[in-house]
Amino acid sequence: MKPQIRNLSAVLAICVLTSAASAQAADDGWVALFDGKSLDGFVQKNGTATYRVEDGTIVGKTNEGSPNSFLCTEKLYGDFELEFEVKCANELNSGVQIRSQTKDGTNDGRVNGPQVEIEASGANGAESGYIYGEATGRGWLTTDADRKPHKHFKDGEWNKYRVVAKGSHIQTWINGEPVADLTDEDIFKTHPKGFIGLQVHGIKKGSGPYEVAWRNLRIREL
Repeated sequence: MKPQIRNLSAVLAICVLTSAASAQAADDGWVALFDGKSLDGFVQKNGTATYRVEDGTIVGKTNEGSPNSFLCTEKLYGDFELEFEVKCANELNSGVQIRSQTKDGTNDGRVNGPQVEIEASGANGAESGYIYGEATGRGWLTTDADRKPHKHFKDGEWNKYRVVAKGSHIQTWINGEPVADLTDEDIFKTHPKGFIGLQVHGIKKGSGPYEVAWRNLRIREL
């Protein structure tokens, strides 16, 4: 084979492999929620906590006296698989809203909907990964019987969450360990679709500031 033909064959082979990889990625369905550089695609709702981009992460910082704050996707999602990594100050409670909305549909209206809990395990374990009804009037959506304290959340480290929401069924995993397995027809009726929101919880006066950080946020609609 002549050198020119051999080189052309190699180029064609690379093109075929690249096209196949691109097709596989497209079929895969995963989309990054965060580009690692900006907060494009997000809007803040409620509260005065601050959000910034730092070293490829979204960092939320408490503001004393502020109510709960949420950095929310502009796009709404119904059935999906969501993955992200999070690291949270041990003193701070946080969470990620799913299928959430604001009261009266206004940007300043109270954020409400299912929330995947984020909190340090501490000495006795905690309730990270279970589902709370933020401003729904119901409190915990995961029942008391199912809400068993655990230590799957590693304090002071990055923790990988996986959330699958399909119809009335919501499942969560932390660092590969299953946590919540909730079927709730009532919350699905009121919140079948909505934004994803990164929460910075309000803190008491004289405390903080504390920070929570997220990275590698991606979603796949089902």
